[in-house]
Amino acid sequence: MSRHALLIAVSTLALALPAACALADDASSMAMHQGTGPGIRSPLVQEIRLATAKYQDINVALHKEPGWVVATPCVSGPDTGAMGVHVVNPSRIADGVLDPAAPEALIYEPMADGSMRLVGVEFIEVAADWAARHPDGPPPELAGNLMNLLQAPNRYGLPSAYYLHVWAWQDNPKGSFADWNTKVSCTMQPLPSA
Repeated sequence: MSRHALLIAVSTLALALPAACALADDASSMAMHQGTGPGIRSPLVQEIRLATAKYQDINVALHKEPGWVVATPCVSGPDTGAMGVHVVNPSRIADGVLDPAAPEALIYEPMADGSMRLVGVEFIEVAADWAARHPDGPPPELAGNLMNLLQAPNRYGLPSAYYLHVWAWQDNPKGSFADWNTKVSCTMQPLPSA
């Protein structure tokens, strides 16, 4: 997959995730029973917090490290909360590696003062790339957490991809690995100029 095609796919991937919401809600309910619900920090969440603390300042990703791009505006649902603004590193998506210290996307919530607050991360693997690198292996998982699959064809025209949200910086009543977070909002997203 070309870098351009990959960037386009990634840029719209977060917008495609609402289609997988029902499955993610089931998974997040299970996660709460496995000790990863609101207020409970799993070892994976703790590891991600340590690895991504420097990204609390969005400028570290956008201006001090190569490869990060703003991939989506703030993504919100009508009554399920929000995902936030996704800042993605396409080279990480294409590397076939799942590393808690190197997520493929950082998720930010727009704040009233114009700043962006880090609320979570997302791990993303294009399914065909994963299958090519792991032909006899299982689907991707991160520290025992199976990733969700968004299948193609889909209404967004994206390739099949695996993804996993981890709400490492904002507790989520739906669980640490749910798609939507009801404690995250897009209400402060700047409106485009007319």
